[in-house]
Amino acid sequence: MKRFKKYLKRMLWTILTVVGVLIIAYFLFVNFYPSFGGDISKEQKLEFAKSDNYRNGQFVNKKDVPKDLSFSETLSLAGKFFFTKVKNGSPAKDISVQKIDSVNIANYKNNTRLIWFGHSSFLLQIEGKNILIDPMFGKVAAPHDLLGSKRFNSEMPIVIEELPKIDAVLLSHDHYDHLDYSSITKLKDKVELFYTPLGVGSHLEAWGIEREHIIELDWWEDKVFKDLQFVCTPAQHFSGRKFNNRQSTLWSSWVIKSKTETLFFSGDSGYASHFKEIGDAYGPFNFAMLECGQYNKMWADIHMFPEETAQAGIDLKADLVMPIHWGAFKLALHDWTEPVNRFKTKATELQLNFITPEIGEEIILDTEEYNNSDWWKEWF
Repeated sequence: MKRFKKYLKRMLWTILTVVGVLIIAYFLFVNFYPSFGGDISKEQKLEFAKSDNYRNGQFVNKKDVPKDLSFSETLSLAGKFFFTKVKNGSPAKDISVQKIDSVNIANYKNNTRLIWFGHSSFLLQIEGKNILIDPMFGKVAAPHDLLGSKRFNSEMPIVIEELPKIDAVLLSHDHYDHLDYSSITKLKDKVELFYTPLGVGSHLEAWGIEREHIIELDWWEDKVFKDLQFVCTPAQHFSGRKFNNRQSTLWSSWVIKSKTETLFFSGDSGYASHFKEIGDAYGPFNFAMLECGQYNKMWADIHMFPEETAQAGIDLKADLVMPIHWGAFKLALHDWTEPVNRFKTKATELQLNFITPEIGEEIILDTEEYNNSDWWKEWF
């Protein structure tokens, strides 16, 4: 009996030691690994308190969402994500993309053009300016490559090093699939200005970007940039790059207005009344890029279902809609092509004009030639 007690005691100390080492390793990783970004200062919190979207030290949605999960609920959700097998959750083979070179980008002077990099990343060329939207060129949407599944396409339409000067970058929020450390550090010397919702600039500063090159906005605030108007508009989502800084920075959608066109980028958002509010305030839109993918009933308040994406296009009074936030990463438990297929069905029912371009394919506005092919069927 005495030996057994001694054995139990030794085993308990071993378990406690392992747990202690893991906790220490986690805190060292989170506090010193650069991809986690920066932290919000006391001075910033005092400034944010002036915002209608900031309460009790956190940014909030109009509705009381998302629900804060308990530790056990978080573990259960993580277990479902990592251990649930999803049929056709990823393409059967690497997706090839259409390529574009830096000379083509640098010399382009025609109608407004966009290049989709997959997921929610775009190059927008408008009024002679190069605008990047949520530039995520990384292989994995996670703080480290070992902590997530790889991008569906191993190659990109163009690598960051070959991009010409970028006039502005628009960022919607600080999640890893939208704000990528490796992408930003490669881009920072090419970019004139970064536009972000409140607080997201703290990550950029931690990565070596000077405050004078960062403009942070609250919902419904706007800035004019070289004859373009950028409006930071609402979204229903959340933020945070580690467990202890959830809701510490704001999330948003964006309106982009030129002299002749108005574009909308949804960022990440659940379906709610803000789409109609934005449509009433700034619509009709010539083109809307709307989140469509990575949804689940467990987080329906913060990610739209495809049918809601189509309805959001109606609410916005959009002439043309493109479903985004799919086609690059597995971040939910649905078939990787389910979002676009369900969206197409509902959009057709609602008589909503839409496009489904390939990754890297140019999208030229004010033209009748748009790609609505089911190109993804090649990758089963």
